[in-house]
Formats: sequence, C-alpha cells, structure tokens
Amino acid sequence: MSNNEKSSKKLASLAGKVLQQKSATEAAKKLAGSVLTQAPDRKPSPPPKRRGR
Repeated sequence: MSNNEKSSKKLASLAGKVLQQKSATEAAKKLAGSVLTQAPDRKPSPPPKRRGR
C-alpha cells in the first residue's frame, strides 16, 4: 500500500457512525478505527467571530 492512500470523507463518516453504535462488533470497530486512521485530516474550523459593541 502506498503512503499517500487515504479513505474518502464519506467512508470516514460511516466509520465514525459504526464506532458510535453500541451494537457494533469488535471486528467492525477495529475496521472502522483503521479507516479513520487513513482518513484525510480535517481543516481546523475558524474561530467564532466576535460581535463589536
């Protein structure tokens, strides 16, 4: 596997949902964790804008 291969954002989102499920099997959680490890980094959100007085 190449170093630049990444999981898609959609697949990473599904993996996150699997990890939130209490009924997910141990194997499903391990696979979901592996997918999230290969997910692209998220850009940091900008800080909230302050209101002027």
